[in-house]
Amino acid sequence: MTIRKVAAVTGGSAGIGKAICEDLLAKGYEVISLARRKSDIAHPKMHSIEVDLMDRVATAQAVHQLAHQFDVNTVVHNAGVIRAALLADVKLDDLDALVDLHLGCAIQLVQATLPAMRAQHFGRVVLLSSRAAVGLATRTSYSATKAGMLGMARTWALELAPEGITVNVVAPGPIRTDMFYDVVEQGSDKERALASSVPVKRLGESADVARAVSFFADPANSFVTGQVLYVCGGTSVGSLAL
Repeated sequence: MTIRKVAAVTGGSAGIGKAICEDLLAKGYEVISLARRKSDIAHPKMHSIEVDLMDRVATAQAVHQLAHQFDVNTVVHNAGVIRAALLADVKLDDLDALVDLHLGCAIQLVQATLPAMRAQHFGRVVLLSSRAAVGLATRTSYSATKAGMLGMARTWALELAPEGITVNVVAPGPIRTDMFYDVVEQGSDKERALASSVPVKRLGESADVARAVSFFADPANSFVTGQVLYVCGGTSVGSLAL
């Protein structure tokens, strides 16, 4: 049976999300980006739904629109925010916002698209976690919610496997994106030192992550579920100092 590949990608208008959209489009997917800004990718199979995914009500409306207009069978939850702070300065409002974005949004999105996946007896869910899930200074809220994705994905993998739906996680390390440069100044000594500290001796690129997502999204990879792939240059098995 030929599967018509339709993917929803959160945060698809920039950075890693944009690279994921471009990669999936090149592989024949119809792609819908859910992000605060409309995607600037000019492609007949590229669509955008503009939404603030930290707004639970707005997200509910957006995913309802998504499910009504498209038979989505591939979900990539990429949207993320850091909100860095040492423990003494952590704000519970920031924690709540990241729970809504990293975890709540994922639940809303998959719940909305699950009927179409079940009807096709096929689905792919890929959650974008982070190397920070194994711990990183100043990342209390970020690490906690990104680590939460791992448990959520493993649970969903068990629940949905009999229905032909796989659920996996990609956990990037230091990737050169705008969000990365919000924390580390571009071209700085700190950036060079960080790259040198990565076992493979370079920072990651968005395309590195997009290739990993593509592997989990591939309809042929039906025997891989509940797994976490660290795309981090080896930093998940060593130390990383920002």
